[in-house]
Amino acid sequence: MAPRISCSLVVAVAAGAALFAGAAAAFGQETVATTNRVIYPGETIPLDALKEVTLRQGKVPPASVALSTSDLEGKVARRTLLPGRYVALSSVRDAWLVERGAAVQLTFVSGPLTISTAAVTLEPGGSGDLIKVRNVDSGKVLTGTVMGDGSVRVGDL
Repeated sequence: MAPRISCSLVVAVAAGAALFAGAAAAFGQETVATTNRVIYPGETIPLDALKEVTLRQGKVPPASVALSTSDLEGKVARRTLLPGRYVALSSVRDAWLVERGAAVQLTFVSGPLTISTAAVTLEPGGSGDLIKVRNVDSGKVLTGTVMGDGSVRVGDL
């Protein structure tokens, strides 16, 4: 015959766990974000592959690691991320806004003059990055800034 567990015991255990969690936060225990599976270079990090781990009392994480899952969600791994290990912020990057070989709108701005044409990116980049593009019409290679809408701008900024 299995032992019976009273409801009051279950409630007491749950209350004790909540009290312990509150005490851990009060004593300044740190949490860090880790992965729960292997993440390979170039892979976008999904939320379901992340977890937050509370460190032992008195243990301080290195300064350059992800402390919460929001630091990693949607980022792209630069190198292999192993489960249960600290994730250095230098091991991830923002997702590219434009990929290599993508067709983009190239805008040249100089004072009141604005010229737009089609171009192909020669390297990937995020918003604000300087990348090289090739003008489709002339074949000339230019360096421009990736704008938030995915276009590339050369000239006055």
